[in-house]
Amino acid sequence: MKKLSIFTFLFFVALVAKASYILLPMDNSQKDHLKCYGIAYWFLEKGGKVDWMLNYRGGSFCFQYSDELEKECLIRGVSYDVIPDASYNNIVAEIANPEANMDVMKLEKSPKVAVYSPKTKQPWDDAVTLVLTYAEIPYTVVYDQEVMDGELPKYDWLHLHHEDFTGQYGKFWSAYHTQAWYQQQVEENEAIAKEYGFTKVSQLKLAVAHKIRDFVSGGGFLFAMCSAADSYDIALAAEGVDICEVMFDGDPADPGAQAKLDYEKCFAFEDFTISRNPYEYRISDIDVSQTRNVDKPLDFFTLFDFSAKWDPVPTMLTQCHERTIPGFFGQTTAFNNSLIKSSVLIMGENKAANEARYIHGEYGYGTWTFYGGHDPEDYKHYVGDPPTELELHPNSAGYRLILNNVLFPAAKKQKQKT
Repeated sequence: MKKLSIFTFLFFVALVAKASYILLPMDNSQKDHLKCYGIAYWFLEKGGKVDWMLNYRGGSFCFQYSDELEKECLIRGVSYDVIPDASYNNIVAEIANPEANMDVMKLEKSPKVAVYSPKTKQPWDDAVTLVLTYAEIPYTVVYDQEVMDGELPKYDWLHLHHEDFTGQYGKFWSAYHTQAWYQQQVEENEAIAKEYGFTKVSQLKLAVAHKIRDFVSGGGFLFAMCSAADSYDIALAAEGVDICEVMFDGDPADPGAQAKLDYEKCFAFEDFTISRNPYEYRISDIDVSQTRNVDKPLDFFTLFDFSAKWDPVPTMLTQCHERTIPGFFGQTTAFNNSLIKSSVLIMGENKAANEARYIHGEYGYGTWTFYGGHDPEDYKHYVGDPPTELELHPNSAGYRLILNNVLFPAAKKQKQKT
């Protein structure tokens, strides 16, 4: 019996010695897709390197084996496989096959993450902060003061919370101007505008938009969801033009504002028409929320397939265990395909409805990604609704797209300025 015990012990020692890697499968066998991104970020923070195996089993992650890493996988409840060198080499060889639409992307650093959001609590949550918290990825909240004070270059990746960069407070005036939270939002923004020498909030937001543009141009990674995406471009196009009615900034809008828009300044959109009606709950016809005719059972968008070996960036951004993603509403639900610049890469769309949901582009040395909708696991999320409990959605395909963007900067490669 003693000899058998010694043999068993030596057998397991030898087995562990050969167990050189930990693989986190990201196909439908994974118990918690979202926590896997947190594991990858945690490993990068500790100075490790991560293999992101694009299109292999849903975009799996692979790490050098360590006891500490295996314990972390157990603590966080993710599915993992311990594999020896031979198995790892076979996987790499399979991926390297020229006929296989797969590749290995080396992740080398943990990106510093910032979320642009007001310091005061708002009556709605934000999908990005929810999933960052759930995945245990650290982030810093910044707002207009930090942006205006030049702090953005401290970060690699910036998420735009559901801001309205046009200075119209999300067009919430009609329904919510008597609410305390709305009045507090107005007071806060007007105080910040005054602090930085602006007479209008729209002027402050334009200055912030310019700082964000410079951040991207210098090599930053920008990610925006919902109204932050289209309102950002509209603010850039309306530079020097008053598009805000009297209830937003104290004086009437320029009646000729539409003709004065400069679409060349926009990242993603062109030829759009701004909404001049202060009672209308949208900023322009970029957003299709009020015009789309899609029944909920048919409300899906499809991710495009890209060449992993030749188009690694969109391949990274679309890694998922599902190619068809359930749709979800937001203040900006999706983008009118007809108003997207030809230079923009569409990564997910509902073609039948002529709407894009997930788009990407480059500016200077950096990149931007816009994602329509508010919460991938809440079809219609209203003001005051409770936040989504991601413990109930650990395999959310829609939330995975957000986390793809968070890890994307870890694989940054230098490129020529465009």
